Amino acid sequence: MELPTLWFVLIAVLWTGYFFLEGFDFGVGVLTKVLARDRAERRVLINTIGPVWDGNEVWLLAAAGGMFAAFPDWYATLFSGFYLLLLAVLISLIVRGVAFEYRAKRPEERWQRNWEHAVFWCSALPAFLWGVIFANVVRGVPIDAEKEYVGSLPDLFTPYALLGGLLTLALFTFHGAVFTALKTVGDIRSRARRLATGLGVLVTVLALAFLGATQADGGGPASLAAFLVAVAGLLAALVANGRGREGWAFTFSGVTVVAAVVMLFLVLFPDVMPSSLNEEWNLTVENAASSPYTLTIMTWCAGIATPLVLLYQGWTYWVFRKRIGTRHLAPDPHAASRSDGATASGEATAPAVR
Repeated sequence: MELPTLWFVLIAVLWTGYFFLEGFDFGVGVLTKVLARDRAERRVLINTIGPVWDGNEVWLLAAAGGMFAAFPDWYATLFSGFYLLLLAVLISLIVRGVAFEYRAKRPEERWQRNWEHAVFWCSALPAFLWGVIFANVVRGVPIDAEKEYVGSLPDLFTPYALLGGLLTLALFTFHGAVFTALKTVGDIRSRARRLATGLGVLVTVLALAFLGATQADGGGPASLAAFLVAVAGLLAALVANGRGREGWAFTFSGVTVVAAVVMLFLVLFPDVMPSSLNEEWNLTVENAASSPYTLTIMTWCAGIATPLVLLYQGWTYWVFRKRIGTRHLAPDPHAASRSDGATASGEATAPAVR
């Protein structure tokens, strides 16, 4: 395999890993307003991802960094043409991280409620925008002969792109609901399973529409196989969820996310960013790649660093593998001083997020 093709595969792996891991993070953030009934349950949901959410975002840094070094023209065109969308994603990720840390720093009801709103909206917005962004990357955008994006912001919000955004939002929320059922106990666990069933039906409809349109537009045998795996994984996740097999349900929902992303990259290859103006202006793995020397150095560095990162992240998930619920929450240190006189449960003893 030639180095440009190898790095296209590696970047696809990095984006796939990011969406698999950060997908349920986004889903849990959305569920803080959809599933949780009170502040104690919202704290439980946030604590399920407390030890891992920042590690999951490392995959985004690795994917973007890999694109910058291996395919500088792809990186430049994507990050300049999609600047406002990516800026919205970046701001959302920053605010969401701050919300996790600052939500419990003060006792006022309004303070905590506002940060909880930030967790919800800064999870839902990136989940939607990533679908819009990748739908445009796969379908093609106005790129001229100088490899520059010449469209406008409204050009990125086509019906196809909006459908992609709705799919990723629904899919990540479903992924998060299955993860919540896997990581919690009691009533939250039962309600997460029921909600996952309804979300799974919605995701099935959206997936058939979006992935079906993608396959019809430019797919081949390999992408068709990935499409079928995604649908089969989704159906298997629904069956496992209905039977209370949360571990299998999460595994199959992860298969759905992975297969869907893989399908998009299979449809995209050998392009990395098609031009809707002229096929001769498409960015490909060949004309957008760095020099062979650069790719060789990157390959050696990735071969050394990647296993270490995987081992560390796997260890983190193993350490924080236990289920939690409202009964695992310690007393809230701010409860006595809260201005509205209400009481709420405090921190979980295992996860690190407050």
